[in-house]
Amino acid sequence: MEMEAANQMGFVLTLFLSLFSFAYSVTDPSDLAIINEFRKSLENSELLDWPVNGNDPCGPPVWPHIICTGNKIQQIQVMGLGLKGSLPQKFNQLSKLTNLGLQRNQFGGKLPSFSGLSELRYAFLDFNQFDSIPSDFFNGLVSLEVLALDDNPLNVSTGWSLPRELQGSAQLTNLTLVNCNLAGFLPEFLGNMSSLDVLLLSKNRLSGPIPSTFKDSELKMLWLNDQFGDGMSGSIDVISTMGSMTSLWLHGNHFSGKIAKEIGSLTYLQDLNVNSNDLVGLIPESLANMTFGHLDLNNNHFMGPIPNFKATNVSYRSNSFCQTKIGALCNTEVMALLEFLDELNYPSKLVESWSGNNPCDGPWWGLSCDDNQKVIVINLPKSNLSGTLSPSIANLDSLTHIYLGSNNISGSIPSSWTSLKHLVLLDLSNNNLSLPLPKFTAPLKLDLSGNSLLNSSPLVASPSRKDNNTSPGASPYSSTSKSSSSKSKLVIFVVPIASFTILVFLAISLYVYIRKRSMDRRKGPTSLVIHPRDPSDSNDMVKIAIADETKGNLSILTESGSASIHSGKYPMIEASNLVISVQVLRNVTKNFAPENELGRGGFGVVYKGELDDGTKIAVKRMEAGAISSKASDEFQAEIYVLSKVRHRNLVSLLGYSAEGNERILVYEYMPLGALNEHLFHWKRLNLEPLSWKRRLNIALDVARGMEYLHTLAHQCFVHRDLKSSNILLTDDFRAKVSDFGLVKLAPDGEKNSVVTRLAGTFGYLAPEYAVTGKITTKVDVFSFGVVLMELLTGWMALDEDRPNESQYLVAWFWNIKSSKEKLMAAVDPALDVKEEAFESSVYTIAELAGHCTAREPGQRPDMSHAVNVLTPLVEKWKPFEEDEEDYCGIDYSLPLDQMVKGWQETEGEDVDLEDTIPARPTGFAESFKSADGR
Repeated sequence: MEMEAANQMGFVLTLFLSLFSFAYSVTDPSDLAIINEFRKSLENSELLDWPVNGNDPCGPPVWPHIICTGNKIQQIQVMGLGLKGSLPQKFNQLSKLTNLGLQRNQFGGKLPSFSGLSELRYAFLDFNQFDSIPSDFFNGLVSLEVLALDDNPLNVSTGWSLPRELQGSAQLTNLTLVNCNLAGFLPEFLGNMSSLDVLLLSKNRLSGPIPSTFKDSELKMLWLNDQFGDGMSGSIDVISTMGSMTSLWLHGNHFSGKIAKEIGSLTYLQDLNVNSNDLVGLIPESLANMTFGHLDLNNNHFMGPIPNFKATNVSYRSNSFCQTKIGALCNTEVMALLEFLDELNYPSKLVESWSGNNPCDGPWWGLSCDDNQKVIVINLPKSNLSGTLSPSIANLDSLTHIYLGSNNISGSIPSSWTSLKHLVLLDLSNNNLSLPLPKFTAPLKLDLSGNSLLNSSPLVASPSRKDNNTSPGASPYSSTSKSSSSKSKLVIFVVPIASFTILVFLAISLYVYIRKRSMDRRKGPTSLVIHPRDPSDSNDMVKIAIADETKGNLSILTESGSASIHSGKYPMIEASNLVISVQVLRNVTKNFAPENELGRGGFGVVYKGELDDGTKIAVKRMEAGAISSKASDEFQAEIYVLSKVRHRNLVSLLGYSAEGNERILVYEYMPLGALNEHLFHWKRLNLEPLSWKRRLNIALDVARGMEYLHTLAHQCFVHRDLKSSNILLTDDFRAKVSDFGLVKLAPDGEKNSVVTRLAGTFGYLAPEYAVTGKITTKVDVFSFGVVLMELLTGWMALDEDRPNESQYLVAWFWNIKSSKEKLMAAVDPALDVKEEAFESSVYTIAELAGHCTAREPGQRPDMSHAVNVLTPLVEKWKPFEEDEEDYCGIDYSLPLDQMVKGWQETEGEDVDLEDTIPARPTGFAESFKSADGR
């Protein structure tokens, strides 16, 4: 009986414990059922490495690829495992799901509805084979921040469109739907989603214009390129209001019209591609002056001259420019006709035929010329012209006939047309012209019939003075005496008041000018302080340039002490004071003369300056139009960082100026310019290609500079814009990192990160930073890896002129780096591959570049590791083989005076040892030990 009772008690206890375990340890039954269904639907579920008989994904131990909160599944991360199968249709019952990473597998079939997943923040479904998407997929995704459906064949036959329910995802920042059969017009509501930063809709079936709701959108990246079918169309004027834009891809569509001059206000824009559209007109000066990293204008109908672009990488092939040489001006008549087209909104028929630099040579439809190659006739009646008439036609001074009847031209006739002294016929009948009408003085037949706003009939202008004083649109019998009288009275009343106002204005201006000059004379001298280039070298004296503005000159003091500085002649200058007078910088740059310009960037223009003693400096001056809050932040950041850090591989800040609207930074001068010029443009600039040894030295220099920023400085800094154009070279090809305007203080610990506004250069951006805006020092490590790839291949990080598979250097390099043959074929042809140990060092650099650009930041090394890898590759100094003959007869074991006498006898020279070897000071021991030295 006791035994039976004990057995019953054990059974009850076991049952209780199992129930307790089920209640407190086992995954939520609903979630478990969905996970098991998910596993059953896979053809290769063994790749998940989930326990065969397991019933507790939330553990312990937790199943691989699953993260739980309590007993609910929070994340599923199976990226790139090669899984094949479908998803359970009740997937949206995983109510606590916040992060789903299914990208780069072979999932197929119908996407389940995600309706009701109110806590889902990140959904990566891209690069799979899902073939349809339910209409309620987006319902209730109120927490969604990132959604990627790229490269899925959704609804192939019918296409699909984004439902209005997506507006409920008010926190959505990244929406990427590349190549997934999105069809129809671009939804207007997307322009009103203020949280959106990234919208990538390339390679779909979109059509129609960019909606007006995108006006003033804060999007940073917008990709609408390569739409299948007819593609998108209409004007792109709205983009010039999108002030946060950094990357804009519109290529492969049918966008038309001009590029608005207001595009120059997009100060963050670094990547613009409008290749293969129907854009027309002259390139706005504001666009040419933008410092893009990449600008593609190929295959449009741009006209006029090719401007001097300031973009780093620009292409403009297959357009209708009048000249082939950059900066060459067009023929005067050509420019007049192009301005005429501009006012008429560039009718397609004329755009297609008006090309070249001679309107009398070629298919300039509607024009006729005389024997002197001058345009004498514009014959464009019934040509569907709309718009207004351009004053520029007055520059065609040989014109005799203009036929523009039966069009839809509005506005008035420009008064400048009255200067056409050879014009005998002007037919503007049947248009929509309005008053006022100019008074032509030449004998002219003027036909204005059919212009309802003029209420006129055909008129003939006579050369007589009487007819010329009669308005062509009014009756010759109408009285004008009353209006003339009133005008005279008005003149009598207004002129004295205007004269008095002008006198007062001139007096005030004169007073202000005299006052300013007086104050300027009372100003004390200002100063330029230049710190030692190497703070560890106490002998490298501080140079101080004193500008005496009363005399307008610049003098140089070079002092190891401070007596002359503190003598009272000049204000006392502290060695840490970096403030410089603008006048000093004007003096040393010859008032910012164009011939001293070294280059241009997003900040402004860099000038070379030279002090009186010949010392060269680099002066970076912000352009007045570029002084935005962003530029001001970068200016202050650069001063802050470079006043805190000093290293031989970081460009030194020597000073700055912030007087009035001037924002100027002064650096040490780097005579060989930027690395990108020596890698990508050496032929155009007539430079020698960099040798492998120099490239290795440059890589090590950059690694040491970045190591210092990350780990050796008093604070940890993240550069955020490391790239080859921000690596400058000294006259002996040693590298220094520059441009610290985007630097951020790094968070404590590598596992921590800080969210910041996206900045940097495409092609060098780490993926986690580009998507989330979160930074650690591993963001710089990724960029350094890209620079290594550039040094190895001679290819730019991003180049759309290359084939599709190799446009993005990192992705292409990852595909070839594991193949010895492909890697060696990718080496820059400009390199001399005969150097010893070249091949082995190539593999080392390729491996390091691959590690640095790993997708996950935790898989990237620290910069100190890069330094350790590169240091052995840089050739060490070795002594030459000793030439026994050169040292014949010298016994190095002898005392110094005897050894020198022996050398004298060998060389036949007589040297007085008393003059060359000083006597031992009195009291100095004949020998001493290290302890004595201490």
